[in-house]
Amino acid sequence: MGDGPSGIPWVADASGLLLTIRLTPKGGRDAIDGIAILSDGQPVLKIRVRAAPSEGEANAALIGLLARTLRVPAGQVGVVSGAAARLKRVRIAGDGLSLAKAMEKIAPSG
Repeated sequence: MGDGPSGIPWVADASGLLLTIRLTPKGGRDAIDGIAILSDGQPVLKIRVRAAPSEGEANAALIGLLARTLRVPAGQVGVVSGAAARLKRVRIAGDGLSLAKAMEKIAPSG
């Protein structure tokens, strides 16, 4: 799973934003907890959701949280890989540069 420049867990392109996420289901609340660096050096966006990791509930909560936070329709947010894992790749369709600027305000890289 690649990463963005300078330890940023997202990559912007003309069609949107690709995020690397570490999701914690049953986390007590729905929240974006910032950026973390895994033991292998990979940056991830830490997100927790209240939903359990069964029947896609946690993924649906993740998509809803990202859509609300970035003010995009939920249909523009999708899990690209890692649907059954804690580490996920999520694509948000739209203007990649605008989405990246919004993410930088939500989870500053330092």
